[in-house]
Amino acid sequence: MCDAYTPAGEPIPTNKRHSAAKIFSHPEVAAEEPWYGIEQEYTLLQKDVKWPLGWPQGGYPGPQGPYYCGIGADKAFGRDIVDAHYKACLYAGINISGINGEVMPGQWEFQVGPSVGISAGDELWVARYILERITEIAGVVVSFDPKPIVGDWNGAGAHTNYSTKSTRKEGGFEVIKKLIEKLGHRHKEHIAAYGEGNERRLTGRHETADINTFKWGVADRGASIRVGRDIEKEGKGYFEDRRPASNMDPYVVTSMIAETTILGKQ
Repeated sequence: MCDAYTPAGEPIPTNKRHSAAKIFSHPEVAAEEPWYGIEQEYTLLQKDVKWPLGWPQGGYPGPQGPYYCGIGADKAFGRDIVDAHYKACLYAGINISGINGEVMPGQWEFQVGPSVGISAGDELWVARYILERITEIAGVVVSFDPKPIVGDWNGAGAHTNYSTKSTRKEGGFEVIKKLIEKLGHRHKEHIAAYGEGNERRLTGRHETADINTFKWGVADRGASIRVGRDIEKEGKGYFEDRRPASNMDPYVVTSMIAETTILGKQ
C-alpha cells in the first residue's frame, strides 16, 4: 500500500494518511500510545439486482432478530466469503481479530485491532481491499453504504474502540469520562467527518443515537459513546465511538479522535 502525491510533492486531496501521520507522530499523542479496534460492517449484495444476499428477489426476509451472530442456511448468507476474507487477512498479516453476522441478514462485520496509531488505518484499508477482491471472485458486490436498505433494518457502521495509556492505567475510567466530554464539545465536527450518508443511519433507532444528539452511557447501544460494563467495573480500559459510518475514512476518524482527546483541539 502507498499514499499518493502531486508532481509538486503535495498530498493529493484523498490522501488523508498524510495529515493523520502528522497527528500520530506528535510527541503527546505518541506518548499516550493510542490503541484502536475498528468494527467494520458491510453488506453483501447480489450482483445483478443489488439486493442483499439471501433475500428473495423483490421481497423481504423475516424481520430482524435471529440473524445477529446467527448460524444456519436460513439465517447466515455468504459465510464462505466471510471466512475466506478472514483467512486471507490472517495470511496477509492483518491484525484481524474477529467476524460476526450482523443484525440485518446479508450484513456482516469484521474487526481489526487492537492496532496502534496510524497502523489502524493502514490495516483497515488493506482489509477492505482484500474483501473487495474476495467478493469479486465470488461474483458478489460488497457495499459500505451506511443505510443500504430503507425501512426497519439496521444500518452499517464502523464502531471505533479507543484507549490511551492513561485510560488503561488504574483510575482510567475517570480519564475516559474527561475524554468523552472533549468529544462532546466537537460533536458536529466529528459527525461531519464520520462518513457520507450517515444521517440516514443515525436516526435514534436501530441501535444508534440521533445525529444531532451526543450522549454516552454504560452498556448503552443507543448512545454516541458506549462504555462496557467490564470497564466501569474494573475502573479502566477503553470506550467505543459508535458514530462513524461504514464508509468512513479510518485515517480521518482515528486521527481526529486522538486530536480531540489528547491534543485537546476545540
